[in-house]
Parts: sequence; C-alpha cells; structure tokens
Amino acid sequence: MKETKEHPYIPKLKQQFAEGKCDRREFLRTATLLGVSASAAYAFTGAAFAPPARADMPKGGTIRIAMEVQELADPHTYSWSQSDITRQVCEYLTRTGQDNVTRPSLCESWQASDDLRTWTLNLRKDVKWHSGRPLVADDVIWNIKHVLDPDTGSSILGLMQGYMLEEYDTGAKNDDGSAKMSTRIWDANAVEKVDDHTVRLNTKAPQLAVPEHLFHYPFHILDPAEGGKFKPGSNGTGPFELVEYSVGEKAVLTARKDYWGNGPHVDRLVFIDLGQQSATRIAALASKQVDGLREATVSDLEVLKSLSHVQLYDVPTAQTGVARMKFDQKPFTDARVRKALRLAVDTPRVFEIAHRGIGAAAEHHHVSPIHPEYAKLPMMQRDVAKAKALLAEAGYPKGIDIEIAAKPDPGWELIAVQTMVEQWKEAGIRVKINVLPASQYWDVWDKVPFGFTEWTHRPLGVMVLSLAYRTGVPWNESSYSNPEFDALLTKAESYADVEKRRIVMAEIEQLMQEDGPIVQPLWRGLITAFDKRVKGYRMHPTTYIFGEELAIES
Repeated sequence: MKETKEHPYIPKLKQQFAEGKCDRREFLRTATLLGVSASAAYAFTGAAFAPPARADMPKGGTIRIAMEVQELADPHTYSWSQSDITRQVCEYLTRTGQDNVTRPSLCESWQASDDLRTWTLNLRKDVKWHSGRPLVADDVIWNIKHVLDPDTGSSILGLMQGYMLEEYDTGAKNDDGSAKMSTRIWDANAVEKVDDHTVRLNTKAPQLAVPEHLFHYPFHILDPAEGGKFKPGSNGTGPFELVEYSVGEKAVLTARKDYWGNGPHVDRLVFIDLGQQSATRIAALASKQVDGLREATVSDLEVLKSLSHVQLYDVPTAQTGVARMKFDQKPFTDARVRKALRLAVDTPRVFEIAHRGIGAAAEHHHVSPIHPEYAKLPMMQRDVAKAKALLAEAGYPKGIDIEIAAKPDPGWELIAVQTMVEQWKEAGIRVKINVLPASQYWDVWDKVPFGFTEWTHRPLGVMVLSLAYRTGVPWNESSYSNPEFDALLTKAESYADVEKRRIVMAEIEQLMQEDGPIVQPLWRGLITAFDKRVKGYRMHPTTYIFGEELAIES
C-alpha cells in the first residue's frame, strides 16, 4: 500500500492501544481500515504476521476439495458457498484475511476523509482481465451500482443502506394500500470517477467499515460486459478460469499463467459435491478421493483425528445458528412471545449438547465476543416461570403450538433444534420440527414463520446486524422492523472509536434481548481437514478458499 497522509484518528488509536483501552486485534483492524499498511500496523503492536511461504511451494498438480456445488449464475446475489468457486475467477477490491485484518486486493490502497464520509479507492494499475484489457474505474463503478440496484437483489444493500442509499416512495401501492417504498443511491455523485484508476465514494453518513464491506462475499468484481452473470469461460481478473461446472456434481478450474498476483501453484482446482452426508465426505478424505474439506462438523472430529495422513485445522469464529421468528406473523408479532422463547432456553446446555463445547454459548443478540464492539451483558438466564407468565400476558395461558423448519445437515443444527424443543416444552411452547433437505430449506429460509438458519462469520457485529435485521434489507429473514434498532445501528456504524461504538452496541444488544426476533443458542468454533500433502492452507473464519495460496506435493 503506498504511503498516504495519516488519518487524524490514528494518534488517538495508538494512545488507546498503549493505555490498554484497545486490544491488539481492534488496533490492527481499525488502523488498516483507516489506510495504515498491515505491516506497519503489526510492527506498531510488536507482533508479526507471517504470510504463507511461496518461494519453495510445490508446483503443478490438482487439488480436490469436497464442497457443495450450487447454482453460479448471479454472483452478486450469492447467499452460500458458491463464492468459493467464483472467487478463484473474479476477485474483490479488498480482502479481509484470516487475522480479520483488511488489506488491499484489486485496490492498491484507500484513504478515508477525517469525517469518514469520503472514501478514495486507488485501483492497481497492473491488473488485467483474462481477456487482456486493463481493469479500470468504470468497471468498478458498474459493479458498485449493480449491487446497490434493488432490482439486483444483493445482500450488499443491507451493508451499505445506512450510508449509500436513501428510501423513496415509488408511487405504487402495496396490497394493503400503503405506499410501496424502494431504495436508490442517495446522491448523483455518491459513486464518483476521479480518473481511470481512482473511484471515490461520497457517503451520506460516516462509515468506518467500507473496506470490509467491499469484501462481502457476493461483491465479486465482474466484467460489466457479462451483465452480472457467471458461467464457464466468464471473464475475470483472478488466478483461475472456470472450465467445467455441473450443479450438484463438480466445478473444475484451471490455472492462469498471466495472473497479476502471486500464484497459483497448482494446475487445477476441483470442487466435488458429495452430497449432504458428512460421513460421505469423511470417507472420501479417508480414501484419498479428495484432498480436503471446505468444512467439517464437530461430530467428525474423532474420526478425522484417526486419519494419519490428514492435518486438522480450527479457528474461532462468529459463525452461529439462530431460531428466527417472522416478526410480522402471529404469534411472533408479540414481543412477549418472542422473549418467552428466549427465556425458555438454556443456551449453555444447548451449546454443550449440539456443539460439544467447541465455541461458546450465545446471548440472543447476534453480537459475538470476538467482535471488537461486543458489549458484555449479564447472561440471559433460563426462566421458565417468567416465560409462562409472558405467554399468559400475550393471551396464551395454555401455551402455544408452532412449527420450526430445520435442516438435517450439518448434524449440529438439528441437535440444537431438538434440544431447544425439549426445553420449550417445559414452558408450554409445543414445537413440531419440519425437517427439510438443505436444498428445500434454502428455497424457503426467508419465508417460513419459524426456522433455524446458519449464519456465517463477519468481522464486525454491526455488519451482521445490518445484513440480518435492518428494516427492508434482502437478508432480513425475520422481517424485523424496529426504527429504534435501525437508528442505533446507523449510529454505531459511524464511530471509528470502538469505545463509543461499544456503548451503542450495549443498547442494541439489550434491545435484541427484549424485542428481537431470534433465539440464539451458540457460537461455533470451526474445524476442517486437508491431506498433509496440501501446503499453504490457512483456515479462514468464513471457511473461504483462496486457491492461489494452495499447493500439493506429488
């Protein structure tokens, strides 16, 4: 990253670190977001981050990874692991690494204004599309406008709505006669071309996490000429080219010899879909039919430990699962019912049974202890008597009968649901489990009145809250809408100072525990395994695969 003027908040951040008011993780994250290079930020803390060795990496060969192979057509609307395939072809402007530090990628550097309302993105000048033409500002601007177009339906709307979008009346009416609202980019100059290699974002509100948002996994930089679509042969800037692809079977990528960055080291990268059963994937790894797993489950751990040719990997994360209620459907329209479901659950017990103690019990507000702005509140204790009283106040003195949709795989999800169902019974909350295959569940995940949904890691609490609970955003599966929550979230997003952000986050967490639409039993620690012949693998908190880092011994 080239040298730039130091942001005026950096001296205060250094002082907070020196006084112990800001830990190393938060210092590194904030300093790099404000334009300090990762190497300089690490040096200030007295630590070092070792990048993967590259000079002596084996060359050639094929790495086969067991992973679901899903529909790839529209990358900006991805909601699952499809990005691991597209990521090898179409890259991001930034990259948040395994250490949760965000670094340049297609951007060479960036600068934030003093008030965090102007972000200048400097593109690398040595990047070319596979077709041979240079990557330029017009390409990036098209992608930004495409993801912010409500007709695209990208979850990035949720991240950027607070500072890049405004709501407006379309002039049409909803079925109930109310005004039909939509969103649009808030100002004609909000996305500005400075020159062929410089893009400026002029925001309507301060925002610290812009570089992290640019790495949200659907935010692939696509060739505008392809209209937001992706398929074998699609143009990209990345280290591989997709040459073969079949939903539910496999995706084959071959290395590009003209890649602008480091690597790739292997000739081919193959993702193989072995179905939903974890035992099938483990058997394939054991018999050396695959060289690694995108992710394993806690129930696989003992078997994986017994495989002498396999290396285990683990990472603490903010991955979780939530039993979420539709805020606009009875009986969940009543905050007392929603809170009763939380009070009737013993989260430490669910965590121990479902995830075998790998991770942590959760607190029903979707902000993880590893998030820098996490505010420690008293644990919400199980209180069956109070849950019953709340149900009676809400008009359900004899309890309620409801149904929850869930997936059988990974196995911990169904175990968590079954454990909560048994606990809910004691409060008169009678829950039937509707077990759906994963493919069917993801067709209805945002439609069923009550469902158990897995959510992946994000480096910030405000990021996941804006994706999942801000009014009207695409991934708001609960249809939660609370003006107080929205206002507090926008306020929290505006602070560079983590202490100020944490004060607001405490209010948000309390609001979620009282009014929110989820029962959240646990935080997950993640594990996976690769053949020891695979070199360069580092487990990311989101389990992302970066193919250019990998090599395999013959």
